[in-house]
Amino acid sequence: MPVMLTLRLAPLVSLIAGILILLIPRLLNYIVAIYLIIIGLLGLFGAGGLHLR
Repeated sequence: MPVMLTLRLAPLVSLIAGILILLIPRLLNYIVAIYLIIIGLLGLFGAGGLHLR
């Protein structure tokens, strides 16, 4: 029986952003700004339920 793994976009982006902030703290402003822009665009264009399979 195959196991299907559903990977949601927001937790993956958050994980990558957190790791980058730990490695290079100066990136915090850019990472937060990019994250907010992406979330805003997804909300405006109705892709809130977007997920990868």
